[in-house]
Amino acid sequence: MTTLLIILACTILLFIWGKFPPDVVALLSMVSLFLSGILNVEEALSGFSNATVIMIAALFIIGEGLSRTGWTALAGQRFVSWAKKSVPKLLVIVTLGASVLSGFVSNTGTVAALVPVTVSAAWNAGTMPSKLLMPVAFGSNTGGLLTLTGTPPNIIASNAMVENGMEGFGFFEFSLIGLPLLLIAILYFRYFGFRLMPANKTNEKPTDINAEMHKWIENYSIGDNLYRLRIRSMSPLINTTIGSWDFEKNYGISVMRLKRRHPSPLKQRVPLFVELPEPETEMRYHDIITIKGEPEQVDRMVLQFSLGIIPTPAEMDTLKNELINQEVGMAEMLITPNSMLVGRIVNLGHYLRQSGVQLLAASRKNSPLRGKIKIEAGDAFVIRGTWENIETLKSVYENVVISGSPEALSKNVDQLTARSYIALGTLLLLIILLVFKILPGAMAALICAGIMMLTRCVPITKAYKGISWTSVVMIAAMIPMGLALQKTGAAQIAADSLVSSLGSMHPVALLAGIFLLTTAFSQTINNSATAVLMAPIAFMAAHSLGLSPKPFLITVAVSASTAFLTPVGTTTNAMVLSAGGYKFLDYIRVGGPLLLLFFIATIVLVPLIWNF
Repeated sequence: MTTLLIILACTILLFIWGKFPPDVVALLSMVSLFLSGILNVEEALSGFSNATVIMIAALFIIGEGLSRTGWTALAGQRFVSWAKKSVPKLLVIVTLGASVLSGFVSNTGTVAALVPVTVSAAWNAGTMPSKLLMPVAFGSNTGGLLTLTGTPPNIIASNAMVENGMEGFGFFEFSLIGLPLLLIAILYFRYFGFRLMPANKTNEKPTDINAEMHKWIENYSIGDNLYRLRIRSMSPLINTTIGSWDFEKNYGISVMRLKRRHPSPLKQRVPLFVELPEPETEMRYHDIITIKGEPEQVDRMVLQFSLGIIPTPAEMDTLKNELINQEVGMAEMLITPNSMLVGRIVNLGHYLRQSGVQLLAASRKNSPLRGKIKIEAGDAFVIRGTWENIETLKSVYENVVISGSPEALSKNVDQLTARSYIALGTLLLLIILLVFKILPGAMAALICAGIMMLTRCVPITKAYKGISWTSVVMIAAMIPMGLALQKTGAAQIAADSLVSSLGSMHPVALLAGIFLLTTAFSQTINNSATAVLMAPIAFMAAHSLGLSPKPFLITVAVSASTAFLTPVGTTTNAMVLSAGGYKFLDYIRVGGPLLLLFFIATIVLVPLIWNF
């Protein structure tokens, strides 16, 4: 047992020191438990096969799906609009949102979904993500106390009652203490905790696609020579393909987008929008085609094909909706001297056939170019195509530079598509599976993550990139520490000593002792394991003194969810560690006062709500 305590102390000190990444520290702790003989190899590696760890990885993929299909960008903008750029208001919104959602969805699922939203909202509001992410994690832990299924310790405490022949807790009974604690958490972060949270600078600022579009519109005059034409009833274009007219060769015009406005036969269902029309794309009556070309060529085309001109507003949002969405995006491309494109003569608006990317606009020496140009080294282009084609462009044409991050831009698009609703439906399916316990949590999360990938809400090639492997590895490597504490009897000895010393005092003293011991364990042991350990001890202590076990078991559930002092106390704390750039001491500084408030509130309110 002495060896175990030395390893535990060294692990905590290394976390506090911050010299090594937290996942490395956790792995060193795991290996030390094996080398010291405390755990065998199966026990030491048990964390990597733990259902919770697998579930967390799957939940990251689900969160990535929500991000890639526009929900996180949309939610982030709504958060900012509701807060009106007020960081304190935004802090209240994200804390409350995390709390309410975690009452019905797993805490880890809540945080996985809200982390990208919160990061985006923080930057848009002019603050650092580290000012908001810790309240999301702590808020989700607190929100788990709103319902019976909100967090595993609630179920464990209720089962302890049932196993001893008593009635368990009601579904919303935990909210009697959960709601006051949630109010305390919100007020704490709003008026005091915000000042304690660090403003850690990170290099992961989400790309503001509105700002990028505004810059491109000004620098490249993207709105110039962009027209929308309606195909009238007498037009010879009706029921013909775009390729049959060779618009680029005969008119110097590129068809960029096609919108269907006339209902199609049921047997010939076609998309409402054709974002990147191909030569075989068929045109129909009342279609609206967006084209790019010189005014005189457009006038000629309008007269020859009996087309109507629809005004194309130059407002940024209108152009953005016309040119980009979840499928099709834009980026800036620079031509280097050794590029194979140097010397090629092209018309702006034409497609690079090898890559399927369109040269939408060009600039040379900060001056926009128009019409037919001969490409020179140093030219800059705004290109348009599928996000996937834009990312792979450099592998098709060597010596070109893609400025910025198409990957980041694609996640910043707030328009919703069919895949957006598939992603939302997948999240709702996860909630149903978890709330009604249709499947084990890990299997439910894996199935929903699989749906996200199979429907390409998250491309399979991007799924692993969406997982925070630092958090996953750290959690998996720290699970054996909780196992070692139970295997050696160290946890049991500490618990028995506390109960024997406080049992003869006032019940509130025993209640306080159970809270303190449980929260101490929860800082390093999984909250479920902590509740499993403490629930029978609390029940036996109450029973031996002739007291009702309800207030003591409620206290176990509450204190098991107060792991505010360490990044390894709960998975939610670990999930915001990297994104917020937090250090070990940040959790102690911010979580310490909140833990004290929860302790006082629990000791005062629990005896009033549940009599001894």
